[in-house]
Amino acid sequence: MKSIITSITLLLLSTMNFCEDINARSLDSQLAEAGFVAVNKADTTIAVRLMYAGDDNFTGVQLYDDVTDAYLHPDAARAVIKASEELHRLYPAYNLLIKDAARPMSVQRRMFDAVKGTPKANYVANPAKGGGLHNYGLAVDITIVDERGNELPMGTPVDHLGKEANIDQEESMVRDGIISETERQNRLLLRRVMTAAGFKPLRTEWWHFNFVSKSQAQAAYRLLNF
Repeated sequence: MKSIITSITLLLLSTMNFCEDINARSLDSQLAEAGFVAVNKADTTIAVRLMYAGDDNFTGVQLYDDVTDAYLHPDAARAVIKASEELHRLYPAYNLLIKDAARPMSVQRRMFDAVKGTPKANYVANPAKGGGLHNYGLAVDITIVDERGNELPMGTPVDHLGKEANIDQEESMVRDGIISETERQNRLLLRRVMTAAGFKPLRTEWWHFNFVSKSQAQAAYRLLNF
């Protein structure tokens, strides 16, 4: 009996140590080990300012503290690099700026918990329902910066919640003075380079682009369930 108890104790300690090792590893290292690509390292012209690495975002809380690069599934990473090349062909001085990329489910849960019970929850994929394409590394929040690194004016900041961020009423918003024609053209430029690379825009967020549909992701890709 004593030997059995000793064996169980050692097993529990081993499991605890394993869990501590997993928890100690940064999201950077976990994403890399999962085979995801730091797209800003593959194309060093692509800038990264992860908006959830601080609390200046629509949730009001910091969600990342141990990831600094923008990781994507290799398929989506290649497409972003293609979009970057198309942007440089059209405007050599401009660069893409990624504000969020692959998002593990642990982060998705923290995001949803931060807005649960508020109107903001409508903008966050429910982790209990499988999350969204960020959780597969197949969606990216992205914009364009000029030669000085300043974001081009797009009518709203990235992460703005409201109709001003919609892409299907931009002409009428220009007529109504909600956004300017320059801002509309900048949005069109972003959509042009991203769709040329195979991404699809999201109607309610000018900065959000999906590489595949949710059903395609569920059928052929792995959820970042850590």
